[in-house]
Amino acid sequence: MKILTIQSAVAYGHAGNSAAVFPLQRLGHEVWPVNTVLFSNHTGHPTFRGPVIDAKDVHEVVLGIEELGILGEADAILSGYQGSAAVTDVILDAVERVKAHNPNAVYIADPVMGNAGEGFYVDADIPPLMANKVVPAAEVLTPNHFELGVLTGTDVSTLEGTLDAVEQLRAEGAETVLVTSVITKDTADGMLELLVADSSGAYLLATPRLERKVHGSGDVTTALFAAHLLGGAGPVEALEKTAASVFELIDRTIEAKARELLIVECQEAFVNPDTKFKAHPLPH
Repeated sequence: MKILTIQSAVAYGHAGNSAAVFPLQRLGHEVWPVNTVLFSNHTGHPTFRGPVIDAKDVHEVVLGIEELGILGEADAILSGYQGSAAVTDVILDAVERVKAHNPNAVYIADPVMGNAGEGFYVDADIPPLMANKVVPAAEVLTPNHFELGVLTGTDVSTLEGTLDAVEQLRAEGAETVLVTSVITKDTADGMLELLVADSSGAYLLATPRLERKVHGSGDVTTALFAAHLLGGAGPVEALEKTAASVFELIDRTIEAKARELLIVECQEAFVNPDTKFKAHPLPH
């Protein structure tokens, strides 16, 4: 499969396209990365340098691909962090252009806005754009638990509330929703959950909660989930494979005391992870 991925990029470390491209390729997909920023490193470090790519220039790159006559070969569009309204418009225009050539193409959106520990790390105008523009356009959404509550404006502190919020997103257009970093009042101590839902139902998967978060892990999660879906797996199988790979990647990164995800060193975990997790159906 061929994937147009429009995200940030870093020279050192792994975030945005710099986290997503290699796992997608390792699982056999052709990837066309279009970068929205080119930073020295991700913004979790004390300092960083580099340019934010002007939305017009991002648009020019997409137009250049279209002028080659190959844009319709894209099977999916993947997006992550969107730093401005102008970039959001460019991404959605790219989605429209791809689908005009290939109506079967799938838009997979990670609505990056923040997390439960840090709160928001986007400007105040981004959450409404995500809710009002990105959500209705995407076939697959991969918010974390915090972002799910923001997108729906609902209380997701319980599993029931989380399920209701997921169904709200599906009612607004998404066919499949993957929610990461789920911690509710119902979550067992020391565990972290992921939830996936589509028309067949909702499934919950629990993993041990690791001692620290590593920047870029959400980008890898969305990339792997997309890779498995596009490779023919159903949402539950894609969830189980993704959870196993990401857990192994983060666990080995922490064990090595590495500053950045060990994406290259752990590449075999993307294909054949040692760890296995099982998703369980939730009552309708």
